[in-house]
Amino acid sequence: MTATRRLTEAEWRIVEEEAARRPLAPRPTEGARERVNRRWQEVLQETRVAQTGVQILFGFLLSLAFTVRFHELGGFDRGLYVVTVVLAASSTAALIAPVSLHRCLCGLRLKEEVVLAAGRLMVCGMVLLALTVGCTLLLLLDVVLGGALAAGIVVGAVMLWFALCWYATPYRLRRRALSRARDAGPR
Repeated sequence: MTATRRLTEAEWRIVEEEAARRPLAPRPTEGARERVNRRWQEVLQETRVAQTGVQILFGFLLSLAFTVRFHELGGFDRGLYVVTVVLAASSTAALIAPVSLHRCLCGLRLKEEVVLAAGRLMVCGMVLLALTVGCTLLLLLDVVLGGALAAGIVVGAVMLWFALCWYATPYRLRRRALSRARDAGPR
């Protein structure tokens, strides 16, 4: 059995610097049809993952209205609940839409357009999902902590984390890759 250890921050920096200096490996030639098919398969896999999460959250939210304590909620919490359910329904619609797009446009040779539209709908659905999670947390923490201010501070921190994980990190990596590709020049 081999032992594994975590790299230190300095070791990670060295690995990243070496990777940045290494030229990008040429990709095997991929035709337009193969690229569109690959991208469609990626969208489908991403959709499967996101749909599961949003559907579980939506089902949980729908069941809350039928609990005994729901009727004890104040006006703010009831309004927040309605907003949260609407966000969850909207997120569900956006994340399931790529399947409907494909089914409705199947056979019309519009796969590239479907892939582009599906990607945009996925991004929209993910934003709505993040907002749904934030509102769900706000509702839950408002009830548990007994105040919207404390709950709002915690939710703000969580939403910042979502933004960093889901948007800032990919954007940073994309910029770095594009910069590296520009520096490498044409091949």
